[in-house]
Amino acid sequence: MNTTALFVGHGSPMNALEDNDFTRTWSDLGDSITPSAPRAILSVSAHWYTRGTGVTAMTNPRTIHDFWCFPPELNAVQYNAPGDPEVAELVRDIAKPTLVQNDHDWGLDHGTWSVLKHMYPEADIPVVQLSIDATKPLSEHYDLGTRLARLATEHDVLIVGSGNVVHNLSLVDWHGGDTGFAWADEFDEAARDIMLGDPDRLASLREHAGYTRAVPTPDHFLPLAYIAGVSAATGGSVDVFNDRRTMGSLSMTGYRVAS
Repeated sequence: MNTTALFVGHGSPMNALEDNDFTRTWSDLGDSITPSAPRAILSVSAHWYTRGTGVTAMTNPRTIHDFWCFPPELNAVQYNAPGDPEVAELVRDIAKPTLVQNDHDWGLDHGTWSVLKHMYPEADIPVVQLSIDATKPLSEHYDLGTRLARLATEHDVLIVGSGNVVHNLSLVDWHGGDTGFAWADEFDEAARDIMLGDPDRLASLREHAGYTRAVPTPDHFLPLAYIAGVSAATGGSVDVFNDRRTMGSLSMTGYRVAS
């Protein structure tokens, strides 16, 4: 089976530099896909949150260090994957009726490169980033994901959503280790049940008792809607990886869609 899409819980930017259980899993994912490496990667990162939808259309996207108060080693990281304007044009066409504007200013933010640095350390697969339109409801992001599935099935583009199912920095326990608060575990488990059983029901998580604590802002949750849409559109099988919480209120859980 071919991997068509991934949702990755990216967690702290420091994961870009660290060798831990989470990053080793990302590396293993890259190894498992590499024998039939995709033409390109479309990344939907929580950290490009915009009014309207944009797609990076340059040939050489820059590495964006969109964080503060981290070690200089992290700011020195460069992930010099090429872009792919042809894939950007495919995105614009397949996304219709959603209007997607070409962007020549953004690049690859840490939601993208902190993960891909482990999956594809050679940075030899072209990467295109899609922004998340902050003005649209979850249902429209899901619907866009169903349309973008054609990139995977017809054009050999791997779709990667990078965020966190549970992401509440105001409640982080900086000394909590790789454990979650009870409410975080329960919400993550509810999301897992939906992703593995009926991704079309993702929006029902808004009714979950833990939703407001798990998703105080939608930016890190919405990338999951794209991957749920791809899963529903392709009818692909879904499996889970890194099924753990860390520092109480962050979920590292990821999903792999294959068809």
